[in-house]
This record gives sequence, structure tokens and C-alpha cells, in this order.
Amino acid sequence: MSTFGSSGTAQASSIAPNDCNVAQAGDDGVSSLIWSPTQNILASTNWDSGVRVWEVAEQNGQVQANPKAKANHENQAPALASCFTPDGSKLISGGCDKAVRMWQLGQNLPANGSPQQIGVHDAPVSCLGYLPSTNIVVSGGWDRKLKFWDMRSPNPVGALDMPERVYDLDVRGNLMVVATAGRQIVSYDVSGEPREYSRKESPLKYQSRCISCFTDTTGFAVGSIEGRVGIHYLQKVAGKDSFAFKCHRQENQVYSVNAICFHSHFGTFATVGSDGVVNFWDKDNKQRLKGFNAIQRPIPCANFNAQGNLFAYASSYDWSKGSQSHMPGSPNEIFVHYTPEEEIKPKGKKSGGTRR
Repeated sequence: MSTFGSSGTAQASSIAPNDCNVAQAGDDGVSSLIWSPTQNILASTNWDSGVRVWEVAEQNGQVQANPKAKANHENQAPALASCFTPDGSKLISGGCDKAVRMWQLGQNLPANGSPQQIGVHDAPVSCLGYLPSTNIVVSGGWDRKLKFWDMRSPNPVGALDMPERVYDLDVRGNLMVVATAGRQIVSYDVSGEPREYSRKESPLKYQSRCISCFTDTTGFAVGSIEGRVGIHYLQKVAGKDSFAFKCHRQENQVYSVNAICFHSHFGTFATVGSDGVVNFWDKDNKQRLKGFNAIQRPIPCANFNAQGNLFAYASSYDWSKGSQSHMPGSPNEIFVHYTPEEEIKPKGKKSGGTRR
């Protein structure tokens, strides 16, 4: 176990006054947030079955978000996952209707308001990704399957059996990492036909909640329901070893790590949790770069935009305490935080990080 030190300039702060509160954030919990890779278009999926899109603008640190479009999955089934194609023209979503759907942005939707179905699972679709080298969409489901779609046919171009239900996946370059129930993590080389690279138990003792590739694709970070993050290298990197650290804990309370988001330029990352806290971290120097004071509700998902100067995060119930703690009609909000470089870039190695 490794303990993170704090950089000399890291400070705790509440939601900044200039954080943009995004309009029309949905009528039930936010399940995913994703940015277009080509422009500041933000998309969300929600438990109310909605898939929503905003156009975001930033000037001198001030952010505005204008609603642009909305679609729904069929039968009011919750929408759980989303991804963009690399050119930003298509938004892919998946959810509890067991369908993978494609939305050509700017195109009129059919009368039922649902985007085109391009794939289907035998159980809810929990996560999505895009394989840039082969132009294939990958979906993970609670049916213990990974399926691959070329968006032109309702039949998969491939499928892989997984050891358990798929909870999360991430794709960066030619690396794909998949976290399943039973604490299993499987990594793939996706430069061509997916080829399994490694299969192992999570370095964390409790259920995996989220997983994200390092920006240099040498490894991944995995977060658990027990307030820990594991930093794991798939390749040997001089001077760097795998480790884990505690986070998203308050006194004797332990909270789920709901999302891990890497900054595309600096390789630093954010974590968000059920404690309503956002933290920015530097894994290489083992520092917390910035911590925000807890907000009133859990933060179920978050993401940096492609430029790295905008950080979107949601505030809504995350189901970490089950249906008995769900309060229908409770607020669901999305915020966009302007992120200057000094908040997220590495600050250099400091003493104070210890191993045990």
C-alpha cells in the first residue's frame, strides 16, 4: 500500500462559483458523461432512459452549456453507458433495454425518439468503447459478454465470453481493459482482432467499480467500492511500480470510487466518489494535486474534455446504497468546471509519500 502526499499548493475548495450548472440534466440519476473528441459537445445518459447533448463554450474561465438534443431508450429503460466515434459525428449508447444504439448527431430521430439499434445483448449493456484501429464499437454486458459491432449490421462481428458480468471497460489506443464481477480484470491488444494480453485478479480486495487506461497505455487504474484505487502497470516501466492507495474516506466511513478520468495531456487523473468529492491526483509523484470539499450528493461519473481544460461531473444518486435509499424527485445535476493547468499538471516530487 502506498500513501499519497499532498503538494504544497493543493487546497480543499467547494464547487467553484464559476462552475457551470448544466440545464436540463434529466429526471433521474446520471449514469455516464462523455465529451466529443473533436469539439466541446457533452453527452450524458440517465436512469430516466434519456440521452442528452449540450454544446459547451468557455471564455476566460467562464463556461456556458446549451442543450442541443435529447433522445430516449425504448420502454423507459435506463440508459447506462455512452461513447463517441473518433470524428464526433456519432454517439453510441447502451442500457437496460439490452440494446446498443447509434445516434447520428444532427439527424432527425424516428417517431419513437429512440436512436437506431446497432446491437443487442441478453442482459443490460453496462459499458461501451470504440476501437479506433478497426472502427468497431465494443459493448460489455451483464450477460458476461463483450460484443463487437461495425454499426452497419445488427449482427456482431465478434463476441468474447467474459469470466463474469462486465462492470466497466476502457479503450485507449491499442489497449482495452475490462473489469468484471468477481474482481477479474482482462486486458486486450486491440490493434487488430482483439487478442487477450493478460487476465488477473484486481489488486484491490473488494468489488471493482471503474477502470481506466493510463494515457501512455502502459497500464491502468482501477477503483473499488471500498475507497481504494489500484495503479497497475502491464509493462515494465523504469522507476515505476504498481501500488494502491486509499481515497474517498471520511473518518470511519468508506465510499465507492465511481470514476477515474485521466487528463490527456499531463497523464494526471481525477477520481470521484459516493462521498461527493472530486480529487485530482498525480500517480507518478504520488501526490494529490487538488481536493474539493464534498457536495451534498454522490458523484456517479465525470470526464475531462479532449483539450483538458473542462471537467464535467454529475451530482445524483449512484445506487451505492441500493433502492431503499433512492428518493424519487431528488435533484440530478451536471456541472462543468473550468480546469486551468495549475490545478491538474504535475507539481514535482515532494517528500511525504511513504510505503507500507
